[in-house]
Amino acid sequence: MDKETSPSQSEWLVMEVLWASDTSLTAREVIEKMKDNADMSPRMVRVLLNRLWQKGVLSYTVDAHDSRVYHYSVVKSKEECQREKSQKFVDSYFAGSRKNAMAALLQSAKLTEEQFRELEDMLEQCKDKGKA
Repeated sequence: MDKETSPSQSEWLVMEVLWASDTSLTAREVIEKMKDNADMSPRMVRVLLNRLWQKGVLSYTVDAHDSRVYHYSVVKSKEECQREKSQKFVDSYFAGSRKNAMAALLQSAKLTEEQFRELEDMLEQCKDKGKA
C-alpha cells in the first residue's frame, strides 16, 4: 500500500493556516492562529505539524537563536494537495474512473444555468489541453 502523502482532515486545518501565510511560521504561531478556528490542543497541532513534515507537505528550518524552535514552510500548494485528494477519492470510490466520479457529482448537484455554462467552459478548456 502506498504511503499517504496528502493531508488528513485535521492536518488540512493546520495547512489552511500555513497556506494563508506569506512566510514560514513556528508551531506557536500556528497554534495562535488556530485557537479561534479549531478545538485542538497545542500538543495536537505539534503532532500534526510533524506528520505533515513526514508526508513531505511541509519543510522546516531550525531557528538560528533557539534550536528548539522550528520554522515551518509549505512544500505542497493547496492546489497540489487538492489534486492528490481528488485522485485518491476517484480511485477509492470510482475505481479510477474520472468520468463516473464527475457524473455522480453532477447528477447530485443542483446547478444554475450560469454554473452549467462555467462547467461547459471548463470542459472546453480541458478538451483543448488534451489536443495540445
